[in-house]
Amino acid sequence: MLDHGSRITSPGGGFVYTIQGPVCRLFDREELPWPCCRLSWKGREPSWNRIGCRFVADLGSNRFESYAVSGLDAWGTEWTDVQTFFFLPKLSKQKAKWWYWKHVPNQKPADFYVES
Repeated sequence: MLDHGSRITSPGGGFVYTIQGPVCRLFDREELPWPCCRLSWKGREPSWNRIGCRFVADLGSNRFESYAVSGLDAWGTEWTDVQTFFFLPKLSKQKAKWWYWKHVPNQKPADFYVES
């Protein structure tokens, strides 16, 4: 895990990110356009009929580290955003399980210890 305040450069060198902290990137199902498609529905479904959690772990990024960052580009423009660093090594299964904990927030996983 990257430390708060550490800096990382994008692979092309066009961006410099200052790490603010780790985050779990979530996908908001309410932002899906109407109508959306789901296999269990077998076709299109209206937005008011969606079943399940509103926020779910983003499947596109759940094997990589995501951080809240403040970014700086080559022209000096600064911004804050959530970035998933796909160019870093993939998370191990144990670390991914810790990073995207799917149960009650105040409970710790059975294998909470994560080696560095």
